[in-house]
Amino acid sequence: QVQLVESGGGLVQAGNSLRLSCTASGRTFSPYYMGWFRQAPGKQRAFVAHIRWSDDTTAYADSVKGRFTISRDNAKNTVSLQMDSLKPEDTAVYYCAAALASRLQYDAWGQGTQVTVSS
Repeated sequence: QVQLVESGGGLVQAGNSLRLSCTASGRTFSPYYMGWFRQAPGKQRAFVAHIRWSDDTTAYADSVKGRFTISRDNAKNTVSLQMDSLKPEDTAVYYCAAALASRLQYDAWGQGTQVTVSS
């Protein structure tokens, strides 16, 4: 069973940067996609970005396009989210997720890491 562990959250001022990381346990890790999602207080969990494991194709939510970058380190079973030019509206719990059994559904989730952006 794959376990995902996020790290790198924290409190930053608007305009600054943070880098989140997500490491997957297990000897063999070959998901269809790895993604980042976020959930702000009182809101539903929302897609942020994903990367296709086979060819590094990426996609982003419009709200973060041009500011966030998703990348992966295959050797370390790690996916990262570089977040630049952070805004107060980026404040949320960020979750890492993996689509393992199907490219259509994320079926493994991390515990989440808090990102707070002050104005």
